[in-house]
This record gives sequence, structure tokens and C-alpha cells, in this order.
Amino acid sequence: MNTNTLRAITLAVLFFTATALAAAQPVELRLDARKPGAPVQPTMYGLFFEDINHAADGGLYAELVKNRSFDFPQPLAGWAAFGNVSVTRERPPFPRNPAHVILAPAGHPHKYTGIENEGFTGIGLRVDDDYRLTLWAKTLENNAPATLRVELVSAAGDIIGRQDIAITADAWTKYTAIIRPAITDPRGRLRLTLASPAGVAIDHVSLFPVDTYKGRENGLRRDLAELLAATRPGILRFPGGCIVEGADLATRYNWKNSVGDVENRPLNENRWHYTFPHRLFPHYFQSLGLGFYEFFLLAEDIGAEPLPVVSCGLACQFQNDDPAAHAPLDALDEYIQDLLDLVEFANGDTTTTWGALRARMGHPTPFKLKHVAIGNEQWGDEYVLRLAPFVAALRARHPDVKIIGSSGPSADGAYFDHLWPEMRRLRVDLVDEHYYKDPDWFLSSATRYDAYDRRGPAVFAGEYACHLPGQPNNFRAALCEAAFMTGLERNADIVHMATYAPLLAHVDAWQWRPDMIWFDNLRAAPSPSYHVQRLYSINKGTRVVPLLAPDGKPATGVANPATGTANIYASAVLDEPARAYIVKIVHTSADARPLPLPSNLPNRVRSRHPTG
Repeated sequence: MNTNTLRAITLAVLFFTATALAAAQPVELRLDARKPGAPVQPTMYGLFFEDINHAADGGLYAELVKNRSFDFPQPLAGWAAFGNVSVTRERPPFPRNPAHVILAPAGHPHKYTGIENEGFTGIGLRVDDDYRLTLWAKTLENNAPATLRVELVSAAGDIIGRQDIAITADAWTKYTAIIRPAITDPRGRLRLTLASPAGVAIDHVSLFPVDTYKGRENGLRRDLAELLAATRPGILRFPGGCIVEGADLATRYNWKNSVGDVENRPLNENRWHYTFPHRLFPHYFQSLGLGFYEFFLLAEDIGAEPLPVVSCGLACQFQNDDPAAHAPLDALDEYIQDLLDLVEFANGDTTTTWGALRARMGHPTPFKLKHVAIGNEQWGDEYVLRLAPFVAALRARHPDVKIIGSSGPSADGAYFDHLWPEMRRLRVDLVDEHYYKDPDWFLSSATRYDAYDRRGPAVFAGEYACHLPGQPNNFRAALCEAAFMTGLERNADIVHMATYAPLLAHVDAWQWRPDMIWFDNLRAAPSPSYHVQRLYSINKGTRVVPLLAPDGKPATGVANPATGTANIYASAVLDEPARAYIVKIVHTSADARPLPLPSNLPNRVRSRHPTG
């Protein structure tokens, strides 16, 4: 870029400040526009999704019915039954979800049979919005036609929407009804009542708002998906997190169970339902309606590169001390094949087995998968020995797909020190680092990556959040994260990805906090951390530019001359397409101080000051 072009570049300054910048001794930063540095990867800032805190069922996945296929271990969990109701697994419509319900006459002309669903801490209903009910049903003996009365019921017990469905087929058939509630209620219920002398068999009872993200059936909750899209993420990591491992291998996240017809995706136990004794959610399961196909679609919709995480044959090591709980080294072929088949599902031609399934599901063009993470927070030699054959197999079949390995569950310590050299030896492309720390750690770690080996592997800051003991999300934590992120950006040559975690939390059904976005059945509330992540992501630029303190060092923890307090953290990038410099400045203390723009900016620079 020549000098004449530089003179017309716009300067954007993002202030993250704990106080108003008032009159006091100024700090002057210097932008070295002559020496643009490393490129900022398009994947630099992204999103981490895991089904914790009811982030999927009851959250981003817009399904409103809990236990819609009656296949929870307690088949009527989530349902209140009345009259003559029974559960059977004989001649099911969906073999991998075999349980279904028989509604038979109550035996008296003034009695009724039916079931009522509680949803996920209630069913959120908005006045004058349309809701699509679907269910599979068939007639019973003598093929007598039956009638189902479908009602939306308010928390007070009033009927606020109603449709009757005539069940006429003696074979399993899908029926649909559109219902519009008369009032808004965040804690409504869905009631199905037999309204005929003849009984009926029903299965897979589903209720979605018609107004989902992108208008898709089996779609996503629009307000939450739009908040994700607004961050313009470079990467979308899925499905976790410890969900990947499962409390045991039988309940690990098996991606093959999450694709194909949604009605026939088998229920999976959620690893988080019993993890914290003080926050037990015994009926927390995964319908897998938000599966890998929907994940790839969401990544495409919001412009992010998909980053799937797959099991390496280790169950959650926090929950399993017995080596027998993990897949033996000589029994990894199934897991390795799952990884290779996943790449084929994402990228394969429609003539391949898994590429053909993707096409049948509605997406014949490939999803352009470029990265895969193998294992989540695994540690020790048991992880290294299992990772090695995965790396060899993927390099042989798909050498263009980058591999992400793990540095364990923490930012330092014995596991971390052991794994980093092993990741170099195995020649993975990126190493996933996780840290949930206090404010002091985040501030002192703004220089964490300054001395990392530039020969690689690169770093993926895959899970991080500032935690204040006993406190939920707050501005102080977000401010410390913003300060830390100036160090990620300054070291973009070695840090290629970063994702805050966890992403979503239901205010009535959470297991872990803080979280990036909180929601209830009808509303969403992005946290201060969300706004920090969004401001960094939409202003990530394309190339790092040195931004120096008065002592000629990077602007990290610059001290206030009057107080000696280190409270200024800053980084700068050049956004080449926009012809703009973007300077991010974080002021972390209550010491008020003026901050003039860098004195050596190109002539005719124009400034704008979006403040976070």
C-alpha cells in the first residue's frame, strides 16, 4: 500500500473503559504505520457452542416440546398424562426412537384421555405468532378414525389456542397444524386430548415457531441465531466441550446419530445433567435435532468456518479414573473411521456414501470443512497415544484439513507442560488452550503469547472467560477479557483462533456461569462479554500494526504516570479492504486519564470512536 493511499485511511478507535476519560496526565501511544505485521486470520474471533445450560434443546434449537418422542428413560418425563394412556415399543414408526403413546378412550362419556407437555421450564408463546405442530399418528383397532384436540394452554390454565386434527390413516402418517395463541405467555403448555370414541397412537410430537431463523422447519430460535450472526464470527466450534467425551463412551456425542431424518435420531444423555450436585437437571437429554447438519448450515448462514470436535476414544477424564472406561488403543478404528466419514459428510462428492446423505438432507454442495479438533480437554500419554493414529489417518486421506490438538484442561501445569511438546512432535496445526481465570490472571496474561515459539503449532484459545468468584457476568470481567484480547491480536502470527465459552445459558436451567448470552423462553440478553467479543470480531482487520507505549514497548499495562497504576492495554490492526486503521484501547481502572490519538498518524486521517 503506497503513502498516498495511507494518507486517506480512516482511523477507528474502540474504547473499553472503566471510567470516563477526563482531564489528567495524558498517555501518548505511537502507531508504527510503516511496519504492518502479521496477517490476522479470518478465523481469529469466533463462537464456541456446547449443549450446556440448555443451549440446544430449550435454547438455540427452537423445538418447544420436551421428550417429544417419549424415549426418555422415564417415557412420560415432561408429560402429564390423564385418562387411559399407555406407552409401547411395538411396531414403532422410528426404530431408533421406538417408544410411542397410545391414547385410548377413558371409559366414560364425560371423562377424557390426553397428555400435556411442560416444555423447557414452560413453553414460550407470543400473541399472534404462528406455531407449527407436527406429530405422527395412526388409527387403532378397526381403523376407526379418531380426533385429536390440540390446545395451547396458558400458565393460568386458560386455553389460548386450539386446533382439531382428524387421524384417518391406519399407517403411521405425519399430521400438521398451525396454531396462533391469543395471548403472550412465557410458561405455556401443550395439551393433546382424545376427542373421539376411537383411540389413536401418536409419536414425535413437535411444536416450533414458524418464524425460525431463515424460516427453516426443524430450525433455530431466531433471536438467538441473529445474536450469533451479529458477531460476524470467523469460526463456529461444535458440539463442545465435554459433551464430545460424554460421562462414558456410550453417551459421547456421536455425530452419525445427529444426521438423517430428525425423527429417527436416537436420544442421547446429556453429560451435564448430573455434573454439578447443586444444579441437578435429571431430565436433561439431547434430542440431537440440532445435529451436525444443522451445525454446518448455521456456520454457512453466519459466514463462519465450521470447526467440529470429535471423540478420540477417551471418555471424560474428570469423571473416569478407570482405564477400562476408555477405548483401548487397539479398538480405535471405529473412532478414526467416524472422523474420516465426518470429513466426507462435510466435503465429499454426492457420489460418496456420506456426501450423498448430505445431498439428501438438502445440501448437495460441500460445506468446505478446513479444520477438525480431535479430543477436547484430554491429557496425559493416554491422549497422546490415541491422537497419533488419528493424525496419521487424516493426513493420509485429507491432508488439506488442519488438525487441532489439546493442551489439557488448564493454562499451565503438568498436563499443559507435557502436552505442548507432544503436540509439536505430532505436528498438529493448532493447539487448543483453555482458561477460566480471575481478573488478575487475564490482565497479567495480556503478554502470554509474546514469547511463544513462532515455529508453531499455532494457538487456538478455544475456551476462556474471566471468572469473578461467586459472581455472574459483569462489566469488570468483560473489561479484563478485552485487555487480554489485545494480546491475542498483537500476537496474531501465532494465535489464529479464539472463542469465549460457554456461549448460551437459560436463566432457569443453567449449570455453569458466566456465559456469553443469557435467555429465557421469550427474551435474550447479551452480556458485557458478548459486546466485547462482537466489537473485536467485527473490527478484526487484516494485518497487525505495532502500537507502542512511550517507552517503545507494546502498549500492554501502560502505567498512569500520576499513580503508577498499569491500566492501559491497546492493540492496532490495518483493515486493508476498508482502508482503515483500527485501534482498540482498554482502560481497566478508575484512574481518569486523557488518551489522545496516536501523534504520528498519516495526514488527513479521519477518526470514529465506537465505545464499548
